Amino acid sequence: MAVNRFVLNGISYHGKGAIQEIPGIIKSRGLNKAFVASDPDLIKFGVTAKVTDLLDANGIPYELYSDIKPNPTIENVQHGVDCYRQSGADFMITIGGGSSMDTGKGIGIIVNNPEYYDVRSLEGVAPTKNRTVFTIAVPTTGGTGAESTINYVITDVEKKRKFVCVDPNDIPDIAVVDPDMMSTMPKGLTASTGMDALTHAIEGYTTAAAWELSDCLDLEAIKLIAKSLRKAVDNDPEGREGMALAQYVTAMAYSNVGLGIAHSMAHTLGAVYDTPHGVACAMMLPIVMEFNQETTGEKFKAIAEAFGVDTEGMTPEEYRKAAIDEVRKLSVDVGIPTKLEALKEEDLPFLCESAAADACAPGNPKHATLEDFEMMFRKLM
Repeated sequence: MAVNRFVLNGISYHGKGAIQEIPGIIKSRGLNKAFVASDPDLIKFGVTAKVTDLLDANGIPYELYSDIKPNPTIENVQHGVDCYRQSGADFMITIGGGSSMDTGKGIGIIVNNPEYYDVRSLEGVAPTKNRTVFTIAVPTTGGTGAESTINYVITDVEKKRKFVCVDPNDIPDIAVVDPDMMSTMPKGLTASTGMDALTHAIEGYTTAAAWELSDCLDLEAIKLIAKSLRKAVDNDPEGREGMALAQYVTAMAYSNVGLGIAHSMAHTLGAVYDTPHGVACAMMLPIVMEFNQETTGEKFKAIAEAFGVDTEGMTPEEYRKAAIDEVRKLSVDVGIPTKLEALKEEDLPFLCESAAADACAPGNPKHATLEDFEMMFRKLM
């Protein structure tokens, strides 16, 4: 058997009201001043304040950093590094979805590994020597699971591309997964981030590096998402709680075994058209499942069953189709479009080359040629 490495964050707190633990965590570790990275909308709608009010009430000083974009850029990270250095902070709290967490990961790594200030040199598996600054991660979306991963994605605006950084040194020390922090998410964001989590789970489950430990996590996440996402979109507390747990569970797995070409293609759509990542994943997932289906053994049978399909007596063709149909139906039910109007014929060669070069592509269970990528992108037109 091959040697499989599994990296997890040290401590996580789960459940309603989990953010109440944060002041105690800070005091028990003798930390002094927080650098709070959160996006402008969360600050505007009072979501960030749920945490900063706790800091105020406990006399813990902090500096708020909000130069965070939905697809975070090299410049956002560099600006954040400069602000962190000037702030006098000795730890970080990231509050938000993947954008806040990814920006925070880039900042924390560079503060302690200043030779990577250009950010681009962090692409792939960079040999950083020092762990990130002490980080408490508080997700507000039920999707990316960035609070429990060793990955982050940065946009290179100049080169019109996203690049993936994979570094065990960037995993947050503590994750605080409180469904109350997700209760103000609008329907569209709940849907798209939830479909991102499903893409993580299905790609992680079928990726080339998947093994028993990751499989049991991903399969449980698929079951939770199938049961919870529609409810979460309707802001049902049980659905929110299910998605909060599901996105964390699948992130533990995909962080260690990688993803596939639904993510490669979603990254390039995000870089070229600024398509929200979860929407791009949701549109690509059933298309990529169709492409991969014959290389997945009986895994699509387990996926179909996770959605409640009775597969008894079904042929492989039938249960694979059932799994793909269930994923497509969930995506449509929660309001994800099936076509991307921005997609232009003349962009196809660049999109295909970018997707093929993406760090997630080698994990796909079936090799995709440039022609294959074009065939799949065309299904969005």
